[in-house]
Amino acid sequence: MTDASRLMPADEPTRRQILSAQALSVLDGIVLSLSANCFLAVTTAAILWLDGPDIRILLWLAAVLAVNLSRYLGVRVVRRLNCAVERPRRALGVLSLGALGGGVAWSLVPFVGATQGGGQLNPYLIFIIGGICAGSLMQSTAYARTALLFAGPPLVTAVISLVNTGTTDALVIAADAVLLAVMMVRAGQLSEAGFIRSQIDRLKAVALAASLSDANAEIRQSYHQLASLANRDPLTGLGNRALFNQRLRGLLADEFPSGTLALLVIDLDRFKAINDTMGHGAGDAVLVEIASRLLGLTGPMDTVVRLGGDEFAVIVEGEQAEGRGREIGEGIVRLAGDPIAIGERPVTVGASAGLALHPQHGDTADDLFASADIALYAAKEGGRRRLGLFNPVLKARIERQRLIEATLAEAIENHQLVVVFQPQVELATGRVTGFEALLRWTHPDLGPVNPPDIVRAAQALHIATELTGYVATRAAELLRTLPRLGLPAACVAVNVSPREFSGHTLSRLLSGIAAAHEVSPALMEIEITEEATLDSQAAGAELARLEAAGFRLAVDDFGMGHSSLAYLVSLHIDRLKIDRSFVTGIARSRENQALIAALVGIGHALSIDIVVEGVEDEEEAEVLRMLGCRHAQGYHFARPMPAAEIPRWLDQHAARISQNAAGAP
Repeated sequence: MTDASRLMPADEPTRRQILSAQALSVLDGIVLSLSANCFLAVTTAAILWLDGPDIRILLWLAAVLAVNLSRYLGVRVVRRLNCAVERPRRALGVLSLGALGGGVAWSLVPFVGATQGGGQLNPYLIFIIGGICAGSLMQSTAYARTALLFAGPPLVTAVISLVNTGTTDALVIAADAVLLAVMMVRAGQLSEAGFIRSQIDRLKAVALAASLSDANAEIRQSYHQLASLANRDPLTGLGNRALFNQRLRGLLADEFPSGTLALLVIDLDRFKAINDTMGHGAGDAVLVEIASRLLGLTGPMDTVVRLGGDEFAVIVEGEQAEGRGREIGEGIVRLAGDPIAIGERPVTVGASAGLALHPQHGDTADDLFASADIALYAAKEGGRRRLGLFNPVLKARIERQRLIEATLAEAIENHQLVVVFQPQVELATGRVTGFEALLRWTHPDLGPVNPPDIVRAAQALHIATELTGYVATRAAELLRTLPRLGLPAACVAVNVSPREFSGHTLSRLLSGIAAAHEVSPALMEIEITEEATLDSQAAGAELARLEAAGFRLAVDDFGMGHSSLAYLVSLHIDRLKIDRSFVTGIARSRENQALIAALVGIGHALSIDIVVEGVEDEEEAEVLRMLGCRHAQGYHFARPMPAAEIPRWLDQHAARISQNAAGAP
C-alpha cells in the first residue's frame, strides 16, 4: 500500500469522488501523452534504422503504435461510458492496463537498440527511456500507478541491458537508472498524495459551501416562516395586528385617492360569556368560524385580520370601498347571528361593526382606526348587532366620554363630584321617609356631566367600586345627621350597578363604611341598576351577603322588563321603585293606572314596599295615592339638594304640611 493510498478517506462516497477526480485527471492528459509517445516511437525507430536497418525495428514500432491505438480506443470508450464518474475504479483499471501495455512495448527497445549497437545500449535510447519515464510521471501526478506501470518495464530492461554490458560506464548508468526509478516511485507517491490532499480539501470546501448554502437556505426558510408567523394569527390564519398596522400605514403612505379606502372594525358580542361558560376551546372554535364567515364576505384585494381577542378588522380597497365596506359590515353582523355548532350544542354570539372612510374620517392610520373604533363603540351603545358609520357628531360625543374617563379618577380623589339627595315622602301624610343619593359633577371643561356618563366612565376605568364608596360615604355622613333632624328612621338609598357584584368586594366595602360612620346598615338602602346585564348567580350571592349584613335591598326601574318575580322572592327585596315612564299622564291614562295598580298589587302580595319616582305635580300624587301607592319622590316634593340644604328644606316642608293640614276641611 503506497503513502497515497493510506491518505484515501475511509468513507466510500468520498473515496469514490477522489478516484473519479484521479481518473478524470489522467484522462485529461492522456491524448497528448499518446501523441508524444507515438512521435518519440517514430523518431526512435528512425534513429535505430539509421544505425542499421532491421525488420525488428519496424515490428517494435508497429507494436508501440498498436498499443497506443488500443489505449486511445480505450480512452474513448471510458469517456463515452462516463466511467470516470460512474465507475472510477474500472476507468483507472483500464488506464493502468493501457499504461502497462505501453511500458511493455517500450521495454523491448533496449534489446532492439543493444542488438543494433553491437551488443551495447545506444546512448540515445538511454536518453529516450529516461525522458519518457519522466514525462509519464509529469503527466500522471494524480495517479502514480499509471506512471509507474508505464515507466517500470523500460527502466528494468534498460538496467538489465546495462548490467549485461559489464562496462564501468554501463554499470554507473545502470545505478543511475535504479536511482531514477526509486526517485520516480517516491515522486509519484508524493504527487499522488498531494493530489489526494488537494481533493480532500476541495471536497471539504465543497461540503462546507454546501453546508453553508443549506444553512443559509434553512435560515431563509426560517426567516420566511418567522415573518409569516409574525404577520399571521396562528388560530384563524388571518393576518394579525402587526400585518394590519403595516398594511394600513403602507396604503395611506401611497396617498390613496379619496373614497377608495375604508376601514371596518368588528367586535363580537357575548364572546366572553362563551369563554367563561364553555371554555376557551369553544371560544377558539367560535373565532375560527367567524373568521371563515368573514373571509367568505371579502375579496382578494381586502386585508382581513384578527386584531386580538374577539376583535377583527378589514381594510377595503377600490373605487367602491364605502359600499363594499357597508356590505361586508352588514354581512358579518347578519352572519355572526347565525348559530355556531360547538360539538352538538349550537351557540350564538352576534357582532357589532364600525366603518370609517379615508380621508373623510382620518388622514393617518391612527386617526382612521380611532374613527372606526368610535363607530364601533356607538354601534354597541346603540344596542349591539349593528353597523355604525363614523360621523363628526359621534366623534364629539365619544371624545367627550373619553375626556370624562381621563379626569374622573382625579375628580373622585379631589372630591370634585357632588352627592345630592332627593327626599322620599309618604303620600298620605307627607312625612319624609328617606332620601336617594344622586351624583352631580360639573366638569371644568365640559360643564354638567350626566350621572350615566359618570357611571359608564367608572366602569370603563374599573373604578366603579371607588365611585360607589365615594357616594356611600356621603350617604353615611347624612345618616349620622338625620337623627338630629328628627328623622331617626329615615333611610338613604345608594345606586349600585350589578357589574360590581363580583366576589365580596361590594359587601365588604359597604359594611366597612357603615361601621366606620357608626350607622345601621338597615338605614342604608342598596338600589340595583342596569338590570339588563345582571348575572343572577354572581349578583344573587353578593346581594345575599348584603342582606345578611342588614342592608335594605331595592330594585330600581321595576316594570321595565329587567327583573323577574322569582328573582325578587329569592333575594328578599325590600323595596321596588316604579319608573317615571309609568307616571307620565297617569291622570288621563287608564293603561298606566292599570299597570301601576298591578305593580302595587305585586308589591303588596310579596310584602315589598313600593316607591314611585318622577312625581311632578299634585294631580299625579293624588292619583297614585288613590291607586294604593304609599311612597313617592319627584320634583313635586323636592329637587335633589346638597346635604347642607336638607335642614332648611325640612323646615319648609313641615310648614307646608302644617299649612295644608290647617287648610283642610
